[in-house]
Amino acid sequence: MIRVLLFLLGLGALVLGAAWLVDRPGQIVLDWQGHRITTSLVVGLGVLVGGAALAVVVWSLLRLLLGLPGYISLSSRARRRERGYAAISRGMIAVNAGDAQTARLAAVEAQKLLRDEPLSLLLRAQAAQLSNDREKAEATFKVMAERKETRLLGLRGLHAEAQRRGDTEKAHEIASRAHAIAALPWTAQAVVEHSTATADWQKALEALQGSAGAKLDRKTRERQIAVLETAIGLEKEQAAPDEALRLARSALKREPDFVPALALAVRALARKGGARKAMKMIEKAWMVVPHPDLAKLYVDLRPTDSSADRLTRAQALLRLAPGAAESRLAVARAGIAAGAYKTAREALLPLIDGPERPTARVCMLMAELERAEHGASGYVNEWLTRASKAPRDPAWVADGIVSDYWLPASPVTGKLDAFSWQRPIEQLSSAAEPEEAVFVPVPRLTAAPPVVEAAAPEAPPAESEADGAVPEEGTLATDRSALGSGHG
Repeated sequence: MIRVLLFLLGLGALVLGAAWLVDRPGQIVLDWQGHRITTSLVVGLGVLVGGAALAVVVWSLLRLLLGLPGYISLSSRARRRERGYAAISRGMIAVNAGDAQTARLAAVEAQKLLRDEPLSLLLRAQAAQLSNDREKAEATFKVMAERKETRLLGLRGLHAEAQRRGDTEKAHEIASRAHAIAALPWTAQAVVEHSTATADWQKALEALQGSAGAKLDRKTRERQIAVLETAIGLEKEQAAPDEALRLARSALKREPDFVPALALAVRALARKGGARKAMKMIEKAWMVVPHPDLAKLYVDLRPTDSSADRLTRAQALLRLAPGAAESRLAVARAGIAAGAYKTAREALLPLIDGPERPTARVCMLMAELERAEHGASGYVNEWLTRASKAPRDPAWVADGIVSDYWLPASPVTGKLDAFSWQRPIEQLSSAAEPEEAVFVPVPRLTAAPPVVEAAAPEAPPAESEADGAVPEEGTLATDRSALGSGHG
């Protein structure tokens, strides 16, 4: 609308100017070399405008003729670039589709057409990686690392190649070079990974709190920071208990149910004389994370307490989480120590007589209970035998490693927060019967307590079960009267 209005205004001004010239006639006289030319003002102006237009046209034609070679060369370069970028597009699509041959051919074509183009180098490197030509890929990344505009991209490629061949030191060196140029998330993450692999928790924490955490979602970042704070706190627990407590509390703010941080905070509080606060912390967490480490801390928090006091505290855990197996195991352990054998049996009964097979710890506690109450007997041997075949209890597991205690990173891969509390994988022996399956444990990080293999007892003289005969295997798990008295 505005353009139409401006056009009409311009046309009106032109008409008014023409009318003004018509109302004021005049002549233009040109006297040159004895020739006299006389014309009207309007015609003279028309000739002047036409001459100017002709001059412009002639000049444009001259420029076109003079610049024709340059235009042809520019057009040729434009066509080469167009073909080169088309080859790069085909190559990138082929790389992501896994078509190594097409990617390799496209990389060769792009290299011919766009020799100095960064994308051409990137396509050549990716095509070499897809074809498993590691030498060519690394050589291309080295070229890219020497050029200013592709330096970081080349360093990242070299870092990936070093990681692929397992050269962790070289990978760390390259990542450090890149991190010095620009603190990008991948460079900072590489610093975190190397720091965790070398147990440099403080350096890993600094990197994670910086740019390394930028690409992580908030929950994952907070979790990993809590893990590192706990790791640093464990190192400072003996030398600087106050600092260890501060770090544990900071970790618990990020992960309220993180058992290693909670255990560290409880130990630090108890050392400072805050046993009551420490007990409150465990009581609050027990309903959510009933863990054996917390149970042991809670029961044994005051070294001067009697065995009866310890049993009372274990029973408090059972009241807080009656459905948790760890509550019953804590009561059974404390009951055996206090001589309350009936209480220990009642606590273990649901774990033995339930729908699931009793675990190795349950069987070992039953053997300990039988030995404490009745001395060495066939029941002790029976439970020890069952313990050797029982399902394994939950433990700290990471990358096939079973640890008796929590570690911040995997000792195999160096991955941060790799350990989780779970039941280790058990492998069934094909030669075993289903009801007598043999469970082969995965390797442990620390030596497991030896399993006592009991020799088969000699055949007892013919006598009734009431006279002390040992019942057959399997009756101990189902005979409630046997569990109540210790003899079947």
